[in-house]
Amino acid sequence: MVTVKEITTSEEQSIAFDIRRKVFIIEQCVPENEEYDEFETKSKQFLAFINDLAVGTARMRQTEKGIKLERFAVLKEFRGRQVGASLVKNLLTKCKNELHSSVYLYAQVAAKDFYEKFGFEARGEIFLDAGIDHIEMQYQEKRSEE
Repeated sequence: MVTVKEITTSEEQSIAFDIRRKVFIIEQCVPENEEYDEFETKSKQFLAFINDLAVGTARMRQTEKGIKLERFAVLKEFRGRQVGASLVKNLLTKCKNELHSSVYLYAQVAAKDFYEKFGFEARGEIFLDAGIDHIEMQYQEKRSEE
């Protein structure tokens, strides 16, 4: 079972940075100076756990366009175990609780289908970010038909 909690300590933040280093810098060859940015302290950051082991991370922050979900990273050996899905669902719940109207993300094109399962729709053209193809995706809350 996967649990998600908001990061509240510098130790937890270090664990999240280590997960991002393994996934983005080592595995995907993102330059370190592009991975960590000025929004680290302005973002709400989260860790995903299987039992007591931190295996994934993500963050969310307010921008002029709405709430941006970003930096979703799951350790390679834990992919396919609902870690990413738990992070997305948890962050979307937090967005609803804060009553923000617009939620979006910049998805790696390879992950576009994954985010579509949660109600995100692609917008605009593919663009390069850190040498990887991305596309903007806007969350469209699924409404029940009346």
